Order: sequence, then structure tokens, then C-alpha cells
Amino acid sequence: MNNKNVYELTQERIKRIFMEFDNVYVSFSGGKDSGVLLNMCIDYIRQNNLDRKLGVFHMDYEAQYSMTTEYVDRVLAQNRDILEVYRVCVPFKVVTCASMYQNYWRPWDESMKDIWVRERPAECYTWQDFPFYRTDMWDYEFQMRFSLWLHEKKNAVRTCCLVGIRTQESFNRWRSVHDEKKFRRYHRWGWTRKMYNDVFNAYPIYDWRTTDIWIANGKFHWDYNRLYDLYYKAGVSIERQRVASPFISAAQESLRLYKVIDPNTWARMIGRVNGVNCTGLYGSTRAMGWQSIRLPKGHTWESYMYFLLGTLPEDTRNNYLTKLAVSIDFWTKKGGCLSEEVIAKLRKADVPFELGEFTNYKTTKTPVRMNYLDDIDIPEFREIPTYKRLCICIMKNDHACKYMGFALTKKEKESIKAVLEKYKVIDE
Repeated sequence: MNNKNVYELTQERIKRIFMEFDNVYVSFSGGKDSGVLLNMCIDYIRQNNLDRKLGVFHMDYEAQYSMTTEYVDRVLAQNRDILEVYRVCVPFKVVTCASMYQNYWRPWDESMKDIWVRERPAECYTWQDFPFYRTDMWDYEFQMRFSLWLHEKKNAVRTCCLVGIRTQESFNRWRSVHDEKKFRRYHRWGWTRKMYNDVFNAYPIYDWRTTDIWIANGKFHWDYNRLYDLYYKAGVSIERQRVASPFISAAQESLRLYKVIDPNTWARMIGRVNGVNCTGLYGSTRAMGWQSIRLPKGHTWESYMYFLLGTLPEDTRNNYLTKLAVSIDFWTKKGGCLSEEVIAKLRKADVPFELGEFTNYKTTKTPVRMNYLDDIDIPEFREIPTYKRLCICIMKNDHACKYMGFALTKKEKESIKAVLEKYKVIDE
């Protein structure tokens, strides 16, 4: 049994990283997790009198709480002597669920300069500094490609990007750390992931809980984003307090807080991205698919879906119809994998379906072929193909249909694969 606490374990991980990698940088968002990770690295360098600098990569999304900007400015200024700062202000594509008319927006778009939420920082990197930048590049693609750019720029032997994600936050974050079959590791360190040849991501605080973050801030008197104090006063639980792009699906429910916490920023955001005011008003209500949505009288969920689709712009409508067609084809021909418990509930509800005998997925669940249902009242509602689920996607402006379990599209996967194939050299 290992009796060390998460702080002590992370100290050991940071020590190993600085011993093994000549180029180390922290991906710093201005949030609580990346803030704690950055503070730990700063302390480690100062306490051990290391003759080296720590890189800090900050993707500045233009539209964010002023307190987040102040916190980032403050931390970078106070530790300028040991930091190499890469503050990025690039007009990459960023997902938005605030509008039915657009599925992305661009921070620092030069064509929108007159309505930017705030002035661009004086000391920052723009798209001209990155030869790999493309106008069709998403923010997550840019973040991935940045690591290789910095590795080559520094002429490094080995590069490590420290990312402050915790597996407690979501299943996707858990999978980023624990998927042994998909990701290659550095020296079998389970909390690392190979990105390119000699370039790795590391997740030193992956096993921390939210309470650990705040205990560390209090015990070591670390600076943090004071926005969290206002979140707490506003009644937002510590598990739901996040600093992220304000227009993504996960932020819809709390977008309204901008109006109270940071009214000046809110006023500029309304004119910057389509649908912000509407989402701020209704983002936490049934009107945008939150809580328990109700079916209007005289409608089935299927007819209501087509009613909602009829209110959308043609491109947006066709996007949902394409997703629906793909999903129907999948469930009727290939089948989704369900547990024996869920299959028993389908039988009890007299839902017609066929059991498959083989699936390419590595799972103990059984493939089930079935037609779309209107709705089904079981706890595993999100596992079953229903028209109600698509209605919720439409109301949430969930253009990617993540609520229906959709992953990246084939086009998106091919785009990422092309980047990897172009720049990645894997040692066999």
C-alpha cells in the first residue's frame, strides 16, 4: 500500500519529468486545475534552484471572465524570471452551442476587430507566428500541433506538455489517462501519453479530487482565479465550477452568470457571438433542453423533431438530418451494444429488436438492432435511439450531437489523421 498523498505523489512525478525532459511546459487555462499544476512546477524550480525555465502555453480565447484574464496576467508577471510564456491569440475554430445558425466562432478574428470582447494582449503570439496554422483548424488541433512546433523550435531532445486534467471530471478525461491499448506511454508511466516522436503529454494531477485542489491552494497560499470565490457566493457547487469557453454545451447552464459577475464582458459578448443573449436567458431551462423537457400537445417526439428542424436554417437542419440518417442506419444494420440488464428492460417494455452475434467492439455487451423509438422511460434513456434525444440535441444547439453519443465525424477524424501523418514520426 502506498501511504503517500496525492500532493506527494505529484511531487515525485514532477521530479521525474524535470529529470527526463529538457523541454517542459504547462498548458495553463487560468482554471483551478492548471493553476495548481503551474504553482507546483514553479515551486519545484525555485525550491531546487534549477537553472532552467518553465514554458507556459496559454490559449487566450478572447471572450472570458475579466477575473480570468487578471489572474493569468498576475501569475505570468510575478514569475517572469523563470517562465517562457506562449500566450496564443489565434483565430482557430472553437465550438459554440449558443446559436442555431453557426457551430463555431473564431476568437481574435481580424474581420471582427471592431467588436472584440477586449483588446488583444501586447505580448502574445498570433497566427503569423505559426507556419502550421490553417484557417480550417480547430482549437484542439492547434493545441496538439503546438507541442511539435515548440519541440522543433527549442531543438529539444524530449518535450513534455503538462496538462492539468483530473479523471474525476469526466469519462473522457479518465480515458485520456487510462486507455492503455490506444495510447503509448513514456517508460510505461501510466499518466503520460505519446503525441509525437519524443513529444509527450503528462497528467501529474490525474488522481486529485476537487477538494484536493482547494486544500492545496489554502495550505500553500497559492494564488488562484478569484472568479471561483464569486462562483461559490453564487451558489455554484465546487464540482461545477469551471473556467472554459463560455459558448460550449457544458457552459450553457452557467452562461447567465456572466451578466451578474462580469456585466461589462457580458455586454460585449452579446454582440460578438450569435445567440449569446438567448442562451444566457434560457440556457438552464427546458427551452434549451435542460431539466425535464415537455412534449407539446398534439405532437409525438418524432413530429416535434420535424417541427424543430423546420425552424432551423437549411445548413443546420441538414446537419441534424445527416446525423439522424447515420444513426438510423447504424441501429438497424449494425446495432448498438447494450447490457443484459438494458435488454431485459426492452423486453419488458415490448420493444421489438434483434440480437446480433458479433461485434467489432471490445465489450461484453450484446449488439442490438432496432428501429428508432419515440421515447422510452428507463434510466438508460441515453443508450437507446429515440427521437426525443434528437429533440434535446436541437434545443441545446448540440450540432455535433454529443448527447446522442456521436463522436467526431469521418471528416473531422480524417483532418486530425492528416495532421498526425504529416508531422508525426513514430519509432517502431
